[in-house]
Amino acid sequence: MSDSRLLRIGTRNSPMALAQVERVRAMLADRHPDVTVEVTSMSTSGDRWQGDLAALGGKGAFTKEVDAALLAGDVDLVVHCVKDVPGDRPAPAGTVMAAYLARDDVRDCLVHPVGLRIEQLPAGTRIGTSAVRRVAQLALHWPHLAPVAIRGNANSRLAKLDTGDQYDALLLAVSGLRRIGQAARITHPIDVDTMVPAVGSGTLVLQCREDDTSTRDLAASLNDPRAQQETMAERTMLHILQGNCRSPIAALARTEPDGRLGLRARVISLDGKTVLDVHEWAADPITLGTSVAAALLRQGARDLLEHP
Repeated sequence: MSDSRLLRIGTRNSPMALAQVERVRAMLADRHPDVTVEVTSMSTSGDRWQGDLAALGGKGAFTKEVDAALLAGDVDLVVHCVKDVPGDRPAPAGTVMAAYLARDDVRDCLVHPVGLRIEQLPAGTRIGTSAVRRVAQLALHWPHLAPVAIRGNANSRLAKLDTGDQYDALLLAVSGLRRIGQAARITHPIDVDTMVPAVGSGTLVLQCREDDTSTRDLAASLNDPRAQQETMAERTMLHILQGNCRSPIAALARTEPDGRLGLRARVISLDGKTVLDVHEWAADPITLGTSVAAALLRQGARDLLEHP
């Protein structure tokens, strides 16, 4: 861009969300030094609520206040973790996902006070996690471990672990810990073929108003085509399955050396006893996501999702 301009970015006020905005600010400073960034942070209902997210309408509790500020014209651009963007409904009318940033590490990891790996944990070890995807895969691979519900941002979860009162270990995202400068707490990054990640893991998305062409163009300059294609495949599958925060759905799309996309998706019962697995390849992300969702539905995913 040749003209100097102000770009107002809206975000949640959690440490991780603010770190994510700093990444965007740094990318803009490198590529568009004439752009001045102003950050507006806000508390969301998802951050304030400590109960079951489903009671607030699911993952949208982390995005609706920020999206409202965007639609009202109070900010020009918002930064979301794709994992926090609801998959069972479209983006708010009048907005568009303008860019997907290059994907970070997609793995889940164990955080243990004395450095044990997950396979070394004794029976009854209390694992802090509220993600049904993680709970189901714990039951599948390590049924002797005991998942215990936990809420709050990553920093608060680490603080709860350090007290030792309720949790013996945590399951968290590698990318999230790295973003907040807590990579040293990672004990054991778990292989993606064992603990299949959440849809959109490791990916940040930039959202703006559909009619704001100058901001759309600015955001698009930061887009990573590979991350965009992989995320579109995963989220197409999630949307068709109508997955939400209560859905034990895991998926990971990866770009093959020949340019094809591969998408592995898994739907699991919460007791780990029923596992539906699909792995397909295609050149187009929408086609791939649709095909994988259809294959899961043929295996009985609808019934499993309604009665996990």
